[in-house]
Amino acid sequence: MGYSAATPLAGRQTAFAEVPARNEAHLSGLSWAAVFAGAFVAAALSVVLLALGTGLGLSSVSPWAGVGASASTIGMAAIVWLILMQIISSSIGGYLAGRLRTKWASIHTDEVYFRDTAHGFLVWAVGLVLTASFMATAAASMMGISPNTSSAITSRPSSSGVITQDGERSADPNAYFLDALLRGNPTNREENDGATRGEAGLILANGLRLGALPPKDSAYLTQLVAARTGVNEAEAQRRVADAFSQSQQAEDTARKALARLSLWLFVALLIGAFCASFAATIGGRQRDHVQLV
Repeated sequence: MGYSAATPLAGRQTAFAEVPARNEAHLSGLSWAAVFAGAFVAAALSVVLLALGTGLGLSSVSPWAGVGASASTIGMAAIVWLILMQIISSSIGGYLAGRLRTKWASIHTDEVYFRDTAHGFLVWAVGLVLTASFMATAAASMMGISPNTSSAITSRPSSSGVITQDGERSADPNAYFLDALLRGNPTNREENDGATRGEAGLILANGLRLGALPPKDSAYLTQLVAARTGVNEAEAQRRVADAFSQSQQAEDTARKALARLSLWLFVALLIGAFCASFAATIGGRQRDHVQLV
């Protein structure tokens, strides 16, 4: 008699033995505590370094001609400092996240490297959100705009800008050009020319949006300047053309400066993301007692 009919249990045991053991942990591969710790450190360092850079920049600026650093030097120094801020804060935050995360057992080296890199990238992302939120809140507070304030801000033009509902003056980019446009003899000066300036400002703003002054608006501004300043029509037309040209040049300069700042900010943020991810791998290796090659 053979033993083939009496081996169902042995067959099942052999089948179970052929199934490989699952090499999975019961815990997540992401340590949020380490990520948030590194992110808060990175955000705090960004604010500290920003305050230091602001102080150094203001100390190098002088209102006197020929004294202090030039505008181009200040701009290049600000870009370099912005990149250094990202390198220092992101590297320290990512290193702390890699060093403080939970040690993973029985995990492949490539998987450990990926998880450490992900921890560093998350530190950079969370820290960036925290820093941006803090900067937005601080900017709103300095401008006197509270997030909880629901009252609308009404404004009226003045000779030096716009007067808000609280009686404070806010800067108007076209204020100087409006002054030059409507400048006349002191004896012909009106006590209240806010309506005239406001109307001229709207016409200039619409012309800047369109790229050129419409003929009707140009003719109306010419008549307005001639009536306001007492100059002849040719001089008034020249003032209108000069003021609009200067407004266009100022807007183009501001646009180019903002574009350069945005591009360099993009580069700085990419460098910060890389530094945070790489520093997290260094911290993770030291956490696991792996010798760096």
